[in-house]
Amino acid sequence: MSENIDTREAQWRVELRGAMSPKERTAIPRAKMPMLAPQDRIHSNEEVNCGLTAEMAHTEASRCLDCPDPQCVTGCPVGIDIPGFIKNIQRGNVVEADAVLRRTSALPAVCGRVCPQERQCESRCIYNKMKKEPVAIGWLERYAADSARVDANRPKPEVAEPLHIRVAVIGSGPAGLSFAGDMARRGFSVTVYEALHQVGGVLKYGIPEFRLPNTVVDAELDTLRAMGVEFHTDVVVGKTLSYDDLVAEGYKGIFVASGAGLPRFMGIPGENLINILSSNEYLTRVNLMHGGTDGYATPVPRGARVAVIGGGNTAMDSVRTALRMGAEKAFLVYRRSEAEMPARLEEVAHAKEEGVEFMTLANPVEYLGDERGHVRAMRVQRMELGEPDASGRRSPVPIEGAIDEIPVDVVIVSVGVQPNPLIPNTFKGLDISRRGTIEVNDDLRSSLVNLYAGGDIVRGGATVILAMGDGRHAAATMAAALQ
Repeated sequence: MSENIDTREAQWRVELRGAMSPKERTAIPRAKMPMLAPQDRIHSNEEVNCGLTAEMAHTEASRCLDCPDPQCVTGCPVGIDIPGFIKNIQRGNVVEADAVLRRTSALPAVCGRVCPQERQCESRCIYNKMKKEPVAIGWLERYAADSARVDANRPKPEVAEPLHIRVAVIGSGPAGLSFAGDMARRGFSVTVYEALHQVGGVLKYGIPEFRLPNTVVDAELDTLRAMGVEFHTDVVVGKTLSYDDLVAEGYKGIFVASGAGLPRFMGIPGENLINILSSNEYLTRVNLMHGGTDGYATPVPRGARVAVIGGGNTAMDSVRTALRMGAEKAFLVYRRSEAEMPARLEEVAHAKEEGVEFMTLANPVEYLGDERGHVRAMRVQRMELGEPDASGRRSPVPIEGAIDEIPVDVVIVSVGVQPNPLIPNTFKGLDISRRGTIEVNDDLRSSLVNLYAGGDIVRGGATVILAMGDGRHAAATMAAALQ
């Protein structure tokens, strides 16, 4: 920002602070997100959260105390100027609020919907120290991005003068898109290669429409295209394009953001029975390939009794999708207690509202099949919590002899993912960890001097916003090296 804009911003903040006393602001209750009724949403793929109205957003923005040392910013992996965009909402300037967001985030409309704000920015809000609900930062981020998208006064994205330096991105998930946006903003020529037939990576194949509509993702992609980012689909780097091909085509830097799309299974008896599949496959069939939708031939398993194994956001997405696919009973099987579930609290609440049954402190040990080779039941070991493990969570311990047999038609396994091995196995000279992840230094640079990596291919599994943080960091370090 220029000095004049900085000065004007400071003046506006002083004016807003004087308009309402801190006592008045802290007395305002946190906004309540309007949402579809549970009995309606389980029969459709419409987005559950409907978004704040302008009046609700203005009131919620007024709660922000504009702290001199805003810890909410330190809790954001991409370092968004949170007070800055919120105060623009309070002024009624959603276009400027969106512009503030996009200085550090390539996907604000996405992050406002799927980021775990309660564990990041909102967990640092000063309201927590007052024993009050924090400012609804995520909902305000969504409001600003959605409102600006349809505002005729929204300016075109700003980019620097072209540097005529080409960089390639492998993968179009959150890490790749964040990297692409930051590099394009700096004036680099950016080309993104996606193996699937649609751009968006996990945002498209892994997150259902009722949580993140594809129209929202597509709008964010259009913004990147307007910045000059090029996208190529159906390109499997490591097969259709090699590392040497990319170098020969003139790319001076390569960022690998190929994710962790290889599902993990538990290795228990009966796991190869028909109608037992990973959450990756299940969600990809439904979200990306329109399985179960009229006019599409993609097969997808359906059943009256669907069990999902796991307790993360992907497990929640899978079990809620199963309800929408017609399951009479959908239940979640998780080996720890509900308090240890890594899924977002909002997603847990939505699942319960929709009728999902939670079977906690339970772990499958065997699947039983019928004469046709289809799963018909699972044997579940009851658990209790023992001592904390390395993560600080209490480890589940089997209760001797406590095994139940539960009838099921479909089982969806969501117990984690591991990196896609294609690039690690085909890029010669790349240092790989024992977990199959690409090893990088603090700059996210790999053992190949022009190749950087971030997101799940480095972390082995992370949130959207952490992957985006990697994309930003890699863009900054690569840009400095190339310039």
